[in-house]
Amino acid sequence: MKICVIGTGYVGLVAGTCFADMGNEVICADNNPEKISKLKEGIIPIYEPGLEELIKNNSKENRLTFTTDTAYAIKHSKACFIAVSTPQREDGSCNLDYVLNVAREIAKNLNEYKVIVNKSTVPVGTAEKLTKLIKEITDVPFDVVSNPEFLKQGAAVNDFLYPDRVIIGSNSDKASEIMKEIYLPYFRTGNRMIFMDVKSAEMTKYAANAILASRISFINEIANICEKVGADIENVRTGISSDSRIGNKFLFPGIGFGGSCFPKDVSALITVAKENGCSSQILEAVKETNNNQKKLFFDKVLKFYNNDIKGKTFALWGLAFKPKTNDMREAPSIYVVNMLLKHGAKVQAYDPQARETAFEIFGNSIEYADSAYKVIENSDALIILTEWNEFRKANFEKIKLNVKDCVIFDGRNLFNRKHLADLNINYICI
Repeated sequence: MKICVIGTGYVGLVAGTCFADMGNEVICADNNPEKISKLKEGIIPIYEPGLEELIKNNSKENRLTFTTDTAYAIKHSKACFIAVSTPQREDGSCNLDYVLNVAREIAKNLNEYKVIVNKSTVPVGTAEKLTKLIKEITDVPFDVVSNPEFLKQGAAVNDFLYPDRVIIGSNSDKASEIMKEIYLPYFRTGNRMIFMDVKSAEMTKYAANAILASRISFINEIANICEKVGADIENVRTGISSDSRIGNKFLFPGIGFGGSCFPKDVSALITVAKENGCSSQILEAVKETNNNQKKLFFDKVLKFYNNDIKGKTFALWGLAFKPKTNDMREAPSIYVVNMLLKHGAKVQAYDPQARETAFEIFGNSIEYADSAYKVIENSDALIILTEWNEFRKANFEKIKLNVKDCVIFDGRNLFNRKHLADLNINYICI
């Protein structure tokens, strides 16, 4: 099938590439000439395991092409996927400007019936807005479908090629059949396509992310209570996650969630609730708990140094909001770095993939190292902010030799407290 994907960000690039890998002819369009030029050269703007190889292979076979000519992409496709950013406004609501702009572009270039598929995360009712907008511009027939993505950064290619389920919100039998044709190759061992009305599909995305965010905030709140009463959160987590009704996913205590989805989607859903006169006490608590978690973690640093870290040098392991990505959107590291600098400390950081992303945020206000053990040289303390695998088996002798105050502040609970106590390392975690 001929498909265009408008927007070559995280979702659009993964989706377009994986559609091409199933034999479709895919045009990825973007209004950023520099990004498109790099993609044509095989330079990938994001780090995602397995993605670069797929892009190169499918580009070589001419199944995947990149262009700034959005009009051409629309006219030569049967299905047009919208995969542009929906950033958060200052009031927490979802900014639909980019989605609406793409819808106008599609409307101007409709030359025959097409399925317009919204893959961007949007509030309930967005499909209705797009339908109304497009009908004001053209009489050419079309259908708007909601097809939310559920990709985990760091495992997005595998998630797309081997999905747990695909949600398709459609009010049209014709559009549903086209969507079924697109996704059927991904379900050779069983059909896990779930069809529903458009509004329910739009809500499903927000609801799923809200539940996962709630689990993270819940376990962090339990961890904080454990610390006060003398219980061990790792034992508690093991105990509750062994219950089959609960499970062990998204129940790891830490410095809080970040990224492009959870913070934005929780805030957007709170706004939707307010706009419709509904209570959102649980969601508001999830958001507040997550924001507080970063502050509580930094307070541990200040407490260890009696509120005076001026002139201290902190080595940071990890900057990305999670491992296997270079994404730093809403990353807890941003708060921690800014607070360290505000209190007069010096920061030197290492992340396996997020160095360039970090430089766009911090510039030369911090130093960057090329390895986990280079960054701890001449440091006073080590702070762990991202649970990259290479940090899990740390060389504690090197840490003791290089970290002057022999202290680790661990925002991801990577190590065994008793083991580090036996090594005479101050280990402060969640």
